Amino acid sequence: MIERLFRLREHGSTPAREVLAGCTTFAAMAYILVVNPAILADAGMPRAALVTATAVGAAMATLLMALLANLPLAMAPGMGINAFFAYAVCVGMGIPWQSALGFVCLNGVIFLALSVGGVRRKIVEAIPLPLKAAIAAGIGLFIAFIGLKNGGLVVANPATFVSLGDLTSPPVALFAVGVLLTCGLVARRTPAAILISVGVLAVIGLWVPNGQGGRVTQLPETWVSLPASIEPVFLKLDFGYVLREPLRALPVILTLLLVDLFDNIGTLIGVTKRAGLMNAQGEVPRLQRALTADSLAAILSSLLGTSTVVSYIESATGVQAGGRTGLTGVTVAVLFLLALFLTPILLAIPGVAVAPALVVVGILMFESMGEIDLKRFELAAPAVLTVIGMPFTFSISTGMGMGLIAAVVVSLVSGRGRENLTPFTCGLAGVFLLHFLEPWWLRHGG
Repeated sequence: MIERLFRLREHGSTPAREVLAGCTTFAAMAYILVVNPAILADAGMPRAALVTATAVGAAMATLLMALLANLPLAMAPGMGINAFFAYAVCVGMGIPWQSALGFVCLNGVIFLALSVGGVRRKIVEAIPLPLKAAIAAGIGLFIAFIGLKNGGLVVANPATFVSLGDLTSPPVALFAVGVLLTCGLVARRTPAAILISVGVLAVIGLWVPNGQGGRVTQLPETWVSLPASIEPVFLKLDFGYVLREPLRALPVILTLLLVDLFDNIGTLIGVTKRAGLMNAQGEVPRLQRALTADSLAAILSSLLGTSTVVSYIESATGVQAGGRTGLTGVTVAVLFLLALFLTPILLAIPGVAVAPALVVVGILMFESMGEIDLKRFELAAPAVLTVIGMPFTFSISTGMGMGLIAAVVVSLVSGRGRENLTPFTCGLAGVFLLHFLEPWWLRHGG
């Protein structure tokens, strides 16, 4: 039955490898069970119910992707979108969280219409092949930067923007050792290298001081707990605000749509390319099904009571561990449901144990830059802008937009527009340009 559902032999995989990959992906993204409720609680939502909504939403959405598209993509409430939901929409604009959930649902419905109509597929196919390689590399650099930040090796500096962290700090030193350990294990082609490094660092952390009187890894007081009720946020979305204040609601819905649309497409391209699932023409397998699953997940998240569920770039960690099919996703989904009862254990895994995995996965994803002919400036300029745009703006979609606009302008000015561009590619760049200019025309209109 497993073979018939997921075609493991066709993808050169085994059940054991897929389960291991699922465990690796889950280990890299389990932090969302803590972070998402903490962010959305600032919008006035009940935190305990949000833990359950986050876990159930991640499990159901990942299962949808696994069964519909047979891809090793895990899904959960998106970082960035949850902050926009809580701080920009609810706190900043004073919109009730119930109404904001209504925006998320409408966003998902529009997503679904675009997916069924084939518009999202055309968007993916309109992205030039060199730019797809750059997107994968950019996401890799983005992941690596997040890992360095979470590990404390890169810190904010008002004078230089960022600077080196304190290597004499035991947690930062543990992170640095973890990066070297993970690199060494991957270089030796050790099976489950990333999962091993996470486990080893978590155990070592039991003896490493955290600088606050405790240890980096702290044993939980209890190992098992019952999940909190989801009732306070379940089906609490409200569409009334859209009808009462359409002019205030529309910009929010459009922003959600654009960010979700291009972040998800970027992740889909980056992870499938890293997994070797993309063909020579740069086409993603079962793309239509993947986009449909993604759209349904957005609607589902609003019903459960959380911000938009999206494809996670941490899926790349499972791909590196050997994940190639939806069985990886099924494993992640099961672990999210188990996490409802094992939350204390998961919370005991410190961030510095997971951060090295993000850095190493980022390094591995960056190798796709080798597929781009960097001696051709009209290809190099958009690619490099895409790669540096993602970590420096902390946004996958912004990096994609920078690269696409540059690709169109450089190709047209150099006289290679007919060779490198399609009308849909130009239209896509135009959408990004309008999105980037949105703050200006909102101010001008006001």
